[in-house]
Amino acid sequence: MRELVCIVCPRGCHMKVDDEWNVTGNTCPRGAEYARAELTHPTRVLTSTVRLEGGRYPRCPVKTAAPVPKELLPRVMAALDEVTLRAPVHVGQTVLEDVCGTGVAVVATRELTA
Repeated sequence: MRELVCIVCPRGCHMKVDDEWNVTGNTCPRGAEYARAELTHPTRVLTSTVRLEGGRYPRCPVKTAAPVPKELLPRVMAALDEVTLRAPVHVGQTVLEDVCGTGVAVVATRELTA
């Protein structure tokens, strides 16, 4: 039996998942979906920064537009390390398309002027 704390909402339900994928301890259906997904194929939204030239700040905050497989996070970080943006940058601007073959884009999360 595996124990998890749900991160879908602020309640933080303490859930248990048995060998037959039955989930207990969740207070909503989203918790059960989260528990099964977390144990079969965990994903995360990655937040980070990339280099920025010509702006007020040296870094631009970014995030993946959707969750990516947890095992690919080091590769995604390495790909972001190769990125340098030029100001101005707009919120939602695509920084990397299809990062590491996931089909997920990395987007800017802050408006940065030149």
